[in-house]
Amino acid sequence: MLRIPGMPALVAMSLLGFTSFFLTLSALPLYAVGQGVPEALAGLVTTVMLVATVACQLLVPAAVRRIGQPATLAVGLLALGAPTPLLLLRDELWWLLLVSAVRGLGFAILTVLTPLVATQIAPPGSHGRAIGLYGLAVAVPNVAAVPAAVALTEAGHFAVVAVLGAVPVLAIPLVRRFPPPPPPADRRAARPRLPVLSLAGVLALLLAMTLAGGGIFAIVPVQLAGSGAAVTWALLLLGITSALARWRAGSLADRTGSARLLPTVAAIGVVGLALLAWGAAGAGGWSGVLVAVGAAVFGIAYGGVQNLTLLLSFELSGPDRRAPASAAWNATYDAGTAVGALLIGAVAAGSSLTLAMAGCAVLVVGTAVAAVVAARGHGSVP
Repeated sequence: MLRIPGMPALVAMSLLGFTSFFLTLSALPLYAVGQGVPEALAGLVTTVMLVATVACQLLVPAAVRRIGQPATLAVGLLALGAPTPLLLLRDELWWLLLVSAVRGLGFAILTVLTPLVATQIAPPGSHGRAIGLYGLAVAVPNVAAVPAAVALTEAGHFAVVAVLGAVPVLAIPLVRRFPPPPPPADRRAARPRLPVLSLAGVLALLLAMTLAGGGIFAIVPVQLAGSGAAVTWALLLLGITSALARWRAGSLADRTGSARLLPTVAAIGVVGLALLAWGAAGAGGWSGVLVAVGAAVFGIAYGGVQNLTLLLSFELSGPDRRAPASAAWNATYDAGTAVGALLIGAVAAGSSLTLAMAGCAVLVVGTAVAAVVAARGHGSVP
C-alpha cells in the first residue's frame, strides 16, 4: 500500500495531525488544573474542542467546493497545529477554551478529508486496506502520545507538549503530494440522493460502539480506581487491539465485503462488554483479569467497527457523495465519544458499572441488526 503514489504522504500527514490532537487530549486538562482551573471544569477544554469539531465537520464539504481540497487541508493543518503553542501565553480558562475551539476547526477538516483522500488514491478493490492503513496511522499516536504527554505534564514540562503540538504545520507541504481529486459533478445533472436512512442505520452501530468506548476510557479508571494494574492493562490492551483491528479489518473487507463482517465484529464487541460487566461486578479474585480481557476483546470490535462502518458509508453514498458521508461518520464518532463519557458515567454513578456495560451490550445488538438491515435494503449485502 505504501507504494501507491500519495499514500506515504497521507500516512505522514495523519501521524503528524493526530499526534497533535492526542498530545493535548489528556495533558491539557491536567495542565489546566495545575494552573488553578477547578477540576470540575478542566474537562471543558476537551469538550469545547470536540463540540467545535462536530459543528464544523458538516461544513467541510462546502469548504472543499469553495476553495478546493488542497487548500482546505492546508487550512485544517494550520488551524490544528499553529495555535497549540499559544496555550502557553495565558493560563485562564477562557483562553484555553478559545485556543481549543480554533484547534477543533482544524481537527474537523483533518478527520473528514484524510479518509476521503485514502479512497481517492487507492485503486479499486483496495479501499479497505487503504482505510485500514489510515486507521493505523491514527491509532499509533493514541497509544504513544497520550501517556507521553501526561508524563511530561506531570513532570512540569507542558511547554514541550505545547510546542510539539504544532507538528501538523510541518505537513502542509504534503497537501500537494496527492493526485487531484475527481472533478465535482455537474450541478445541473441529476445526482443520486444521499441514502440518509441507510447511512443512519449503519452509523447507529458506530454511535453505540463509540458510546461504549468513550465510557470505558473515561469511567472505568474512575469506577475501578482501586484495581490498579487491571485498569492500566485494560486501557493498554484496548488501545492495542483496537489499533490492530482497525488496520487489519480493511484487508478482510476487501475480500469478503464490509457489510458481511459487521455481525461478527459486533458479536465480538458484545462478548467484550459482557466480560467487562462481569469483571466490574467484582465477583471473585478474577475480576481484574476479566476487566482486562474484556477490554482487549471489546477493542477488536471497537477498531473493526470503525473501519467497516466508514467503508460501508462510502459504499452506500457513492463516489460523488463521499465527502458528506465522511462528515456524517466523523460527527457520529466524535459525538458518541463525547456523550458516552457523560452518559455511561451517569448510569455507573447512579447504579453500577456492570449495568452500564450490560446496557451498552444490548445497544450494540440492536444497532448491529439495524446496520445489517440498512445495508441489505440498499443492496450492499446479497
